[in-house]
Amino acid sequence: MALRVAVVGSGPAGIYTAEALTKQAQGPVEIDVLERLPTPYGLVRYGVAPDHTSIKSIAGYLRRVLEAPGVRFLGGVEFGSDVSADDLLSCYDAVVYCTGAMVDRRLGVPGEDLPGSVAATDFVNWYCGHPDVPPDTFSLDAEDVVVIGVGNVAVDVVRVLAKGAEELRDTDVPDEVLRRLEASRVRRIHMVGRRGPEHAKFTLKELRELGELINADVLTFPHEVEVGDLTTLSRQTRGNVDVLRSWSERVPANRPRRLEVRFWLRPVEILGVSRVEGIRLERTRLQDGRVVGTNEFETIPADMVMRSVGYQSVALAGVPFDSTSMTVPNVAGKVSDRQYVAGWLKRGPTGVIGTNKSDAAETVRTLLADTTPGTARIRLDDLLSARGVTPLTYQDWLAIETAEAELATALKRGERVKLVGRPAMLAACGRVTHPAQDATP
Repeated sequence: MALRVAVVGSGPAGIYTAEALTKQAQGPVEIDVLERLPTPYGLVRYGVAPDHTSIKSIAGYLRRVLEAPGVRFLGGVEFGSDVSADDLLSCYDAVVYCTGAMVDRRLGVPGEDLPGSVAATDFVNWYCGHPDVPPDTFSLDAEDVVVIGVGNVAVDVVRVLAKGAEELRDTDVPDEVLRRLEASRVRRIHMVGRRGPEHAKFTLKELRELGELINADVLTFPHEVEVGDLTTLSRQTRGNVDVLRSWSERVPANRPRRLEVRFWLRPVEILGVSRVEGIRLERTRLQDGRVVGTNEFETIPADMVMRSVGYQSVALAGVPFDSTSMTVPNVAGKVSDRQYVAGWLKRGPTGVIGTNKSDAAETVRTLLADTTPGTARIRLDDLLSARGVTPLTYQDWLAIETAEAELATALKRGERVKLVGRPAMLAACGRVTHPAQDATP
């Protein structure tokens, strides 16, 4: 008898979980990977910047897992709406939740809900073509943009804002988004961190890439990038500090855009009446390892403020959740009888894509040690059919891929151009009729 396991979420954590099950299970195993979207790969498809093709290439590895014997992809099945935790426990011997961290953390300052104050997650989803974020969400008519945060997501966001649209033409960015990037009025970008350059979370590779932008002058302020004793810092951090210091010596070359990377400033209020007009920042310092204010303030005019201060998970109905850590409580991946967790939902938004592989392997070891086949009583296919839900198959996903490649050819743009919205994706795999994508170059 085969062990039947449901994996909820088809991002890296979910697919690595499926892979670990195929490798670690001693007997036959049937794995259904459930995904609410029509497409797999999670943040690899909808979180990695379009110009980072080397990172996006990991989709090829994940693809092989979904094509492995015993693994099924079931797209368009939403947990909490189409199926519940009890439903899955009646259909499978075990369930592993891998839904990641889907929403952004808030700043918690006055004015945060003004029009023009947005989450970096929404902007990333927009330029990555996420079906939950329509292409008209951002018009980029702001001349001054402030991005709060100095991690890799913030670096991605400011790089996309600073680049010329022509530099993104050969990527998979949706054509509707590319047109809006071409019409962008952004001229000045400020990336702001509340701590010093030695505390920034970006990688040296991404930082150097930012400094090589041909469409923007990238600068720092000397007094904000001074660091005392560099010998106590890691090699990576010393490299970051050296790069940031070198930018403070640059002479602006009057490029179309200007990016200032700022440190030791924290937001205290987003200013404006009917929409964002600026942001008030307080200069900070460290005291006993904590960031404290100095009662010195600076206001930066801005038409848009984008927060990029981290992701957090959301609670799943019927699954325990810790609202302090914003994770599912677990012991080596085990949540409760026959329920398990992996990825950011398990440990919080830390690590890189590859970190999910060892994390998933731990969860699967726990699952296999205390799960026996034969608990499942009914088939999910029958349950979904009775509710009028028809999942998208892996072959449907391949049809979407083919349509995106054909669109790229029609537009004379790279290897693929993402389809926008669920109707277009469903039309590509013959599920609904939908007007053809505009293929006007």
